[in-house]
Amino acid sequence: MRTRNLGSTGPAVSALGLGAMGMSGAYGAADRAESIATVHAALEAGVTLFDTADFYAMGHNELLLAEALRGRDRDSYRLSVKFGMLRGPGSLFGGHDGRPEAVKNFLAYSLTRLGTDHIDIYRPARLDPDVPIEETVGAIKEMIDAGYVRHLGLSEVDAETVRRAHAVHPVADLQIEYSLISRAVEADVLPALRELGIGLTAYGVLSRGLISGHWSADRAAGPGDARGFSPRFSGGNVEHNLTLVEALRRVAEAKGCTVAQLAIAWVAAQGEDIVPLVGARTRERLAEALPALAVDLTADDLAEIEKAVPPGAARGDRYPAAFMSGLGVGN
Repeated sequence: MRTRNLGSTGPAVSALGLGAMGMSGAYGAADRAESIATVHAALEAGVTLFDTADFYAMGHNELLLAEALRGRDRDSYRLSVKFGMLRGPGSLFGGHDGRPEAVKNFLAYSLTRLGTDHIDIYRPARLDPDVPIEETVGAIKEMIDAGYVRHLGLSEVDAETVRRAHAVHPVADLQIEYSLISRAVEADVLPALRELGIGLTAYGVLSRGLISGHWSADRAAGPGDARGFSPRFSGGNVEHNLTLVEALRRVAEAKGCTVAQLAIAWVAAQGEDIVPLVGARTRERLAEALPALAVDLTADDLAEIEKAVPPGAARGDRYPAAFMSGLGVGN
């Protein structure tokens, strides 16, 4: 497994990370034993970066990861944890909380659930509009100084917010959606990250399975599957978006890889400062994703991919309307 650095101040991690959200019901029921086996398979393959959040199924995901990682050398993996999104019973969304006292409270619970004495990269999931980012980051800096956190991360914020946060404490990386059909980060945010020496961890590289090559227009999202509320999966949009996937499939077949591998490889090819996160819930999907790192994309390949899926070609927002306003960049 090759490694990449999370910015100039962050740790070296595997060139592909595993996002665990889907293991806790975000896309419908998940098999606990298979989820744990998938984490173990990732470790055996050399994956060292594992991403979670305290609000993924209200702590379930952190507890699951703690079980999967139990007994492993703590220095052999890195935990990236998001906090600050408030939930209520029935998965009600309750806004954001970036107050300094809340930061420390969230951290204390995460450390306990994860069964660790430190978190490697700690980040607010979204910007709290009522709390200056300097205050939120200042609290994380205190926890870094106290040894409970190793590095500061950010998530889904704009370039100005990145600069303000970085002025308080060096930011290791920004976690943000980045895929062939979600490229808003390229305009302002990615140049700012590179200017400041900040890495990028890209989630949604397969757009929640939409561009994995495994989704079909007649497939319905099951109970508890958040894709049932996603504009890009809605009737009218999904059919158009899948035509892009079929165009991508032709490029993948010529390259001798799967659609998913090509989509992941494209993100990885955008720079050595980018680490794609895959949300594999099974060993089968993980086994498909891992060879993407060996797919060498030439300039001609990249041009063909660009023709198949031009910037802005997808239809539908990447989140439901109620959540779009909380993002630092658009689609």
